[in-house]
Amino acid sequence: MVEKQKYTLEYEIRSSAKILYNFISEPNGLSQWFADDVNIKDHIYTFAWNDGEQQNAKLLAIKENKLVRFKWLDDEPQTYFEMEVQKDELTNDVALIITDFAFKDAIKDKTLVWNIQIENLLSVIGA
Repeated sequence: MVEKQKYTLEYEIRSSAKILYNFISEPNGLSQWFADDVNIKDHIYTFAWNDGEQQNAKLLAIKENKLVRFKWLDDEPQTYFEMEVQKDELTNDVALIITDFAFKDAIKDKTLVWNIQIENLLSVIGA
């Protein structure tokens, strides 16, 4: 059986860590760049897009001003996607670290999707 592989992407974000965290953890923030509509009920986030697609994800972990980890309910048991805010203590540079899973031949395509999502995020934040 072919398993999905974990991969990590890093994006420099010109924003405060706190503002960036709100965009990756709050339904209002997520609905401005990640999906068209986001709702939460009992730690289950429903992400909806204008094309009619909808996906549910369980919130697995959350660390204030640091990270959120979700698991798509219809995905393989060991997989998740995580968005982590990293701040360099010396330079104060802020980065968003994305950890996700994909089949080896799909990592390139999923990276392109993340790149587009992050471009949306940057335009919303004004970074």
